[in-house]
Amino acid sequence: MINQNSILSLLAKCKSMSELKKLHALIITTPTIKSIVPLSKLIDFCVDSEFGDINYAGLVFRQIHTPSVYIWNSMIRGFVNGHNPRMSMLVYKHMIEDGYSPDHFTFPFALKACCLIADQDCGKCIHSCIMKSGFEADAYTATGLLHMYVSCADMKSGQQVFDNIPKWNVVAWTCLIAGFVNNNQPYESLKVFEEMSHWGVEPNEITMVNALIACARSRDIDSGRRIHQRIRKADYDPFMSTSNSNIILATAILEMYAKCGSLKIARDLFRKMPKRNIVAWNSMINAYNQYERHQEALELFFDMWTSGIYPDKATFLSVLSVCAHLCALALGQAVHSYLLKTNIITTDIALATALLDMYAKTGELGGAQKIFSSLQKKDVVIWTTMINGLAMHGRGNEALSMFQTMQKDSSLVPDHITYIGVLFACSHVGLVEEAQKHFRQMTEMYGIVPEREHYGCMVDLLSRGGRFIEAERLVETMSVQPNIAIWGALLNGCQIHENLSFANQVKPRLTELEPGQSGVHVLLSNIYATAGMWEDVNVTRKVMKHRRITKTIGHSLLEII
Repeated sequence: MINQNSILSLLAKCKSMSELKKLHALIITTPTIKSIVPLSKLIDFCVDSEFGDINYAGLVFRQIHTPSVYIWNSMIRGFVNGHNPRMSMLVYKHMIEDGYSPDHFTFPFALKACCLIADQDCGKCIHSCIMKSGFEADAYTATGLLHMYVSCADMKSGQQVFDNIPKWNVVAWTCLIAGFVNNNQPYESLKVFEEMSHWGVEPNEITMVNALIACARSRDIDSGRRIHQRIRKADYDPFMSTSNSNIILATAILEMYAKCGSLKIARDLFRKMPKRNIVAWNSMINAYNQYERHQEALELFFDMWTSGIYPDKATFLSVLSVCAHLCALALGQAVHSYLLKTNIITTDIALATALLDMYAKTGELGGAQKIFSSLQKKDVVIWTTMINGLAMHGRGNEALSMFQTMQKDSSLVPDHITYIGVLFACSHVGLVEEAQKHFRQMTEMYGIVPEREHYGCMVDLLSRGGRFIEAERLVETMSVQPNIAIWGALLNGCQIHENLSFANQVKPRLTELEPGQSGVHVLLSNIYATAGMWEDVNVTRKVMKHRRITKTIGHSLLEII
């Protein structure tokens, strides 16, 4: 005889939706089964099992006239775990509207949905409901609330919630540390990690990973070494295991050393890894690229291919940057071909920008312009990259024309890098008044504070135009301390216009800032030679010899295809 117990027993053994639907039919057609428990178990299978179907759970749910709080919770959990947080929030809303009282299982999943869609307003409403329901002291609920605030980048509210959570809760500590890391506050993250130690709370692997990420982002190798030593003292070596959690921890240690510039240690640890994931490979490739060891970055990339690891977006971003620095056009084109086959370049603006930058820096402006024209949606970064590419190759008028077109789109706001390209373009074509207009507009219209690069462009333009008084006045009124490039730009103008007196005024500033800079002494020597002051030429060369300053040797690069 079919009864509730037999149905529950069969539901526990269910292995497919086909079997579940048959059991559902039995529940419907058996008048003796009136309890809501079998229906709740049926919904649980749909939302939790790998063979389940959340849509079928929704159909069943809509047929239940008075669902229990347990069933409401199952549906909220099912949608949020099934990557449909908006539907999860809608179910939660209907639950409240229908007069049901959420419990301590309801709130964490509703808060998780808020995290996934970064909806702080909904999160605050749930927070209010938690306070009214008296669940703010529940550690599980409070931790969910903390996670919601840090996911919505409200670290102040997150800290306030954290202060009311019992300090033994390692999950809450980890959540706060991760929150600071994910909101680009690595120093704050490390402070919390230290405070956690003072409370005597032992970190778990996730805590350690986030603390190591904070060390990598803040370039704090001393804290990173201490954390690594702490892991070793725990008699635990993540580099000797192939479990997923150990690989993640090992990769975090590796990335910390790599980003802090300890490439030898990072490479040694990388060799020790019994199983290397894509993140570990990317960390090493990116680190070599970051510290301008481009050839080694390429070698690692080719080793990765031969190891059977397929590159991802992060890999290609690093490799394209390497190609740009090495002017490796053929390899860059090969990467471009691969990306076209995978059809991701048309939708990924970051990869398109990296490709455009590679073509521009290798002198293939035609390729850069093709990529730029092919994109339907263009952000300020790709406009800036194209403007800078044109300016870099002396096509100043085209760069300025492109900037004017960009300004017509009100959704695009130029940044400080955009204006470096604009001023550089003006400098290339000698448009002094145009540059001065943009220099003023940059501050007055967009609130961009000029940096050394902007001042350098203006000083170079004015000094090459022989307008030394204006150039000197600009240097004196700078909001930042002038560097060697700015004084060098003035000296370069002195050479062009044979202005010996002004060169003598600039000379002491240059030797104070960077006495070992060969370009400065070569320029001075050339100015004196042009003026026929051979004694000063000899003195300048003797100074170079005495200080062992060697002239920077030019070189050419040949790419073998």
